[in-house]
Amino acid sequence: MDHQMSKDYDAVKELGLCVLHVGINADGDEDAMRIAQEFQDLMGFLPRVGNSSIFSSDLIEIMKKDGPGEKGHIAIGTHDVKAAAEFFEKRGMGLKKETEKYTEDGRLMFVYLDKQIAGFAIHLKLY
Repeated sequence: MDHQMSKDYDAVKELGLCVLHVGINADGDEDAMRIAQEFQDLMGFLPRVGNSSIFSSDLIEIMKKDGPGEKGHIAIGTHDVKAAAEFFEKRGMGLKKETEKYTEDGRLMFVYLDKQIAGFAIHLKLY
């Protein structure tokens, strides 16, 4: 089977783009805990409870309420959020400027894109 690479493969590789985690929207604290318990029972992932979410392993974040996206979100990691944002802007995605977060030295470290894919919001995160 011939696996074709996207013409943007080099840009994706240079930016270090990867999926960091998937966020699932729950309907409140109890529902989030129920979902986390299900991941623990079925997969052995120990929940880490935070203020607004529960992580079931490093790859699954369960939002307690009002999570972004219709169904949830996907965190895309990159070692240069500004360059990755420019890459996505060229592909027709804007930035939700109000979600921008910066490092102490002024580098962009987090931002949501303005389009969803299959009901999932997308955010870029520095790693």
